Amino acid sequence: MLICHCNIITEKEIEQTIIDLLDQDPWQLIVPAKVYHTMQKRGRCCGCFPNVVETIIRVTENYHTRSEASGVDIVSHLDRVRGLRVQYGSRIHERRTAGHRAA
Repeated sequence: MLICHCNIITEKEIEQTIIDLLDQDPWQLIVPAKVYHTMQKRGRCCGCFPNVVETIIRVTENYHTRSEASGVDIVSHLDRVRGLRVQYGSRIHERRTAGHRAA
């Protein structure tokens, strides 16, 4: 599935990049900018970043589930991220309502 239309990046390419980063350091913080930097790309419109975040969370959780880490060490964040997205939706940007934008 195509995730980033600007750079023509598929979900499999993003997943493999995340796994490569986790192989280097399984407990590092991975964000979309780090994934794109590793792929030698840059976010252009950044509309794909929410999908990339969900992919990072899913792949990281699966990676740690397959590893030898105990279940206590693994934290599930995907439901929380989705809950925040539903809670704030598109009506609030950077915790400001649309009526309070400077431009």
